[in-house]
Amino acid sequence: MMQRVIYFATLFIISQTFTNCAKRGNPSGGNRDSIPPVIIKINPENYHTNFNEKEIKIYFDEYIKLKEINKELVVSPPLKYQAEITPLTTGKFIKIKVKDTLKKNTTYSFNFGKSIVDNNEENTLEYFKYVVSTGNYIDSLKLKGAVQDALLLNAEETTTIMLYEINELFNDSIIFNKKPNYITTIKSPAQDFELTNLKEGDYLLVALKDMANDYLFQPNYDKIGFLKDFVSVPTDSSYSLKIFKQELPYKIEKPKHDGKNHILFGYTGEAKDLKIDLLSNVPKDFKSIIYKDIKSDSLHYWFKPFVENDSLIFSAINGNYKDTLIVRMRDLYSDSLDIKAINSGILSPLDTLKFSSKTPLTYFDIEKVSIINKDSIAVPFNGEIDFKHNTTLLNFEVDESQSYKIQLLPGAFVDFFENTNDTIFTSVRTNELSDYGSLTVILNKPKQLPVIVQLVNSKFKLVREQFIETNKNIVFDYIIPGEYYVRLIYDENENKRWDSGNYLKKKQPENIVYYPTKLEIRANWSLIETFNLE
Repeated sequence: MMQRVIYFATLFIISQTFTNCAKRGNPSGGNRDSIPPVIIKINPENYHTNFNEKEIKIYFDEYIKLKEINKELVVSPPLKYQAEITPLTTGKFIKIKVKDTLKKNTTYSFNFGKSIVDNNEENTLEYFKYVVSTGNYIDSLKLKGAVQDALLLNAEETTTIMLYEINELFNDSIIFNKKPNYITTIKSPAQDFELTNLKEGDYLLVALKDMANDYLFQPNYDKIGFLKDFVSVPTDSSYSLKIFKQELPYKIEKPKHDGKNHILFGYTGEAKDLKIDLLSNVPKDFKSIIYKDIKSDSLHYWFKPFVENDSLIFSAINGNYKDTLIVRMRDLYSDSLDIKAINSGILSPLDTLKFSSKTPLTYFDIEKVSIINKDSIAVPFNGEIDFKHNTTLLNFEVDESQSYKIQLLPGAFVDFFENTNDTIFTSVRTNELSDYGSLTVILNKPKQLPVIVQLVNSKFKLVREQFIETNKNIVFDYIIPGEYYVRLIYDENENKRWDSGNYLKKKQPENIVYYPTKLEIRANWSLIETFNLE
């Protein structure tokens, strides 16, 4: 019996041995590397003084690579000629080749942001900064502050903070043609900034959304923020900047012959008083009509009959501005009458059905229009042409959960060239009132009146607004469910719109205050919020 026990025990041990030998598995590589690259040597060393080298080498304990180095690297003060950074693939060192002649007695900093990562796991060595001075000491003063967008809740993307030294070379136009003495950058959603390694002195402080990445202010593209007064360094104060897209000065653009009988006059800036007059000699039966484009800053000039001139000469007068413009005429096709519904689909009780036309409209016959609801009942309406924007409005009272068919018979529209429309069919429908939400805003102690209260969506696109001169509750009805923000504009000049700022005029934008939280508007729900403005 004992021999049999020993026999079976021996067999069990042998079988377990072979089973374990037969098991397969993936070899373990150990824990994932989470340590960023370590700098082991820098030549010349960091915080080196009396710097006059043309090459800098930074050595690491492992293979590294550079990610988006052109976006991440910030050199302050900016170099006229960009430094050459190598290698662009992988290696155990970074070489910086300086192509500029550096200024005397100046501290330079190279902030690598998040560009240095290890080759395998891309662990990031964050915000490593290499600092040297061409003088015999390192400037060590700092300046702190924060940046906000004047119109939006947060600054967008990357914002560059810049300091210009106030010296014999300084003037207000320096930001258009000279790079700053010091820079740093912040990326959304961060708002706080810190400028380091500054020397003592007085400075102009500017924030720029620098679209060209050239450290120069280009009003056509860039947003800007500035302090009216200079800042003195050293300082313990923290400074707040609001960036904005300043309104461009008025300028008439080169007109374009856009169709056989159509000329387009584009412009920038304020042009509410812009008048276009023809100076060329034309036949006695020559007629023209002008309207403003509904979307862009342009005037449409239509004329008849076509003239065989090689060019037409116009005057453009806007206030004190007067320009003479020459339009080279081309061999183009005539435009035809083309009527389209602008907002067909779903109408809310606040909407008006609108039609656009490619050619200028001169007559609208409402007798040739019919509106029928889903119960085949005729709906009363009225209509008119908005000659300012060349659109046609159809006003009728809409009911909830209803659909409407609109028919426009031939001859309902007549355009400038006496063309008429073919039969037009379109349809719209409405939701149930319970599909919408509403919002009541109670203003608590606004600092001044009048104000503009705006409702904007999650992308800050304007949805509704109300201008109020006396404090009262603001009600926004028929809101499509979703997430919204409420903001208040202190309308200082009482022109019923938000006015931006201007750098050369030292004018700040009108102040905007956001309700502190995003609001969720739900269907069939009335929301009441108190906006504290103390």
